Amino acid sequence: MSGPIDEEPVPGNGSADRAAGQDEAARAKKREQNRRYRERHPEQYAEGRRRWVEANRDRVRESNRSWRAEHLDRARELNRDSMRRSVARKRRDAEQRARGRERAKRWREAHPERVREYQKGWVQENREKVREYYNRYYATHRDEVNARAADRRDADPERTRQARKAWAERNKARRAELQRERRHNPEVYRAELDASAAARRLKRRLERVGLPPKRLHPATAAERRQHEREAEAYFGDPNLSEHVRQFGVFAATLTEHMLEHGERMREFADAYVAIRERMGLPTVDGEQVTYARAVEVVAKRVRRIDLLTSRDVAAAVRSTKAGIRQDERRRQYEHLAETLVGHVAGHAELLREEAEFENRARRQHGRPQASLESLVVQLAMQEVFEVVATDRLTVEDARRAGRITKLSVGIPADRYSGVRRERELRPPAR
Repeated sequence: MSGPIDEEPVPGNGSADRAAGQDEAARAKKREQNRRYRERHPEQYAEGRRRWVEANRDRVRESNRSWRAEHLDRARELNRDSMRRSVARKRRDAEQRARGRERAKRWREAHPERVREYQKGWVQENREKVREYYNRYYATHRDEVNARAADRRDADPERTRQARKAWAERNKARRAELQRERRHNPEVYRAELDASAAARRLKRRLERVGLPPKRLHPATAAERRQHEREAEAYFGDPNLSEHVRQFGVFAATLTEHMLEHGERMREFADAYVAIRERMGLPTVDGEQVTYARAVEVVAKRVRRIDLLTSRDVAAAVRSTKAGIRQDERRRQYEHLAETLVGHVAGHAELLREEAEFENRARRQHGRPQASLESLVVQLAMQEVFEVVATDRLTVEDARRAGRITKLSVGIPADRYSGVRRERELRPPAR
């Protein structure tokens, strides 16, 4: 007999290895079968996979999260590779589209007639679709479309006028219908009739008194839009307040300078014009030279005029001329009233005798007599006009000076109310 065995016999591993190899072969065979199925039935596989993913959202999300946590470096590497492929694909697609657009552009430029015919034919075949496109675009871009249409009309007003006239000729029935719809409202129709009647009455009244008809400049829609654009550009200027201040200071300083040194400016202008005549140079307007010199002097005195333009300077000159004319008119009026009152006071007896003689002559010729005071003032005014400058005065100024003279020579106070007397003593408005 053999002796005792100290070590237990180790079982062999041949059966386990064979089992593992069989399992791996089975899995490989299953994968191959799945691959062939996917190749033969791609749509069914995609649909089944989509349903499974939708039914197991949480499971897919958790599986992805756990795999990314366990293989972070690999996940990042795969992400970088995916982004590189995506960028390269987008770049290729963009380049391909650009090449296609360039080819199409060259073809359109080489065959404009065919492009025009194609577009025209497509529009004819797809009227409803074109109308739908236009309506949808107009609904979302209403202001832009209207602005572009207005700009086209403003750019060529003559063409717009002809197109409107042609439309009216083609659509007389439509125009009549629109007018009937507007006049269907009795209030609107009555307002139009009243306005027309008022305009006719005003025209007849002006003709009876010998006045010219009322002048109106009908502003077109294009002119109104142009005025609105200019107003927006002017009032939208951030420097408007400073601009207006500079203009006001410059205009006031120029007016003050001309009122104070106007004679010296005119003497300079006369001398300048005379020198040019002696030198044989073309003649210039003395008034323009006067104000050009005044503008030069004032521009040196005013601190800031950097925002003023040539139009602003011209407007300031016009304002100064108007102010000077008003000042000269006021001075002439005051001088006329003062001279007339003094002349009547100093020659009262002589003027009264002439007035009585004038009334006697009127009686002899069968003409109506005038009041003694009116004749005195009229005779005095004829004598004063020969020695007093009145080129800036109006007929109303002369009548006002005559009424003041009547008050000063003893017209009874009850013939003039206090309000009217205060108005008569007031100088003409500046």
